[in-house]
Amino acid sequence: MNRRKFLGSMTAGAGVSLIPGSALAAGNATAAGNTTATSNTRTARGDLAARVRPYLDRALTAGSPSVVCGVVRGTHRYTAGAAQDGPVPGGRTVFQLGSIGKTLTATALARAVSAGRARLDTPLVLPPGFPVPRKGPRRITLADLATHSSGLPSLPPNLLAEADPYNPYAHYTLDDLATGLAETMLSTEPGSTYHYSNLGFGLLGQWLAFDDVDAMLRRAVTAPLRLRDTTTTLRPDMASRKAVGHLAGEPVPDWRDQVHTGAGSSIYSTADDMIHYLDAQLHPERSPLRDAIELTQRPRFTVDPSLRLGLGWHLSTLPDGRSMTWHNGSTGGFSTCAAFSRKSGTAVVMMTNTFGEATDGEPRPVDALTFALLAELDES
Repeated sequence: MNRRKFLGSMTAGAGVSLIPGSALAAGNATAAGNTTATSNTRTARGDLAARVRPYLDRALTAGSPSVVCGVVRGTHRYTAGAAQDGPVPGGRTVFQLGSIGKTLTATALARAVSAGRARLDTPLVLPPGFPVPRKGPRRITLADLATHSSGLPSLPPNLLAEADPYNPYAHYTLDDLATGLAETMLSTEPGSTYHYSNLGFGLLGQWLAFDDVDAMLRRAVTAPLRLRDTTTTLRPDMASRKAVGHLAGEPVPDWRDQVHTGAGSSIYSTADDMIHYLDAQLHPERSPLRDAIELTQRPRFTVDPSLRLGLGWHLSTLPDGRSMTWHNGSTGGFSTCAAFSRKSGTAVVMMTNTFGEATDGEPRPVDALTFALLAELDES
């Protein structure tokens, strides 16, 4: 893969091409090591272990050096990991989260709206020197950013030229962003068309807290939800628990970013944190962020009959009539996916320490496995 194609594929983020019912064929790899689990009854624990184990096997067969899967099912929670070689990840193993972090930024926006500090139809305004691109009479709004309907490209036009292919955001500064915005052209008029944009969510983060996005996400979302290990700052205790990212079987560095943090480009998390986060999505009434979470899941933009956008979240209607709320993510060495169904009270998160791509019209392995496991749990 040439350098520019590789950079483009790594930074593309989530897509809308889904085959939710598909699962990879089971291979010969076996989930190694022990599993970790939390559940209220031995029977429920055994049932979830039996259901999750084949999906761990398939993730290893698909090329993941290691994988961890977390499940919320009714009142039960379960976490299990597997590895080809080396340490078996558990609920506290640290992975880079990727674009699932966009839902954190969307939650911060929803908190501001619920508190009356912002409106979703508020036009995007940035500090002087940071021009907001325009096309047509309508300006980009905060809702446009949060639903990928702003017309902005996936990335600013000046990001890739000097990028390290293994750490593409690390070099980019706010001065670069100001320059890039002056060169940015909208592909469509705001509010008219879905086009997934890391730049859009990066700008949403900057609107919420210019040059202070990391601290804002901590204050607004991760601290109230007690997501201690969901952060852009890798503490020493987290570093000792972190999985090593891989690309094509080789270790690669973690992504670093100071500008597009709102897009999830450099956020870390764990399966335990994501289970807690997904439980809050399933039961907002139990959460201190109830109103904001409900707002993020409310449909705001329709892509087609099978896909709508909330704030950050993708809302899919599946061929069998079920509904699924989801987001996936990737960095240069990690692939993740989280999906849930409020109707069934079920959620699944899967985290792998390898970069993965969709191929031949099929979703990435981590996405296919997450969707298939959620479907299996929904049906039983």
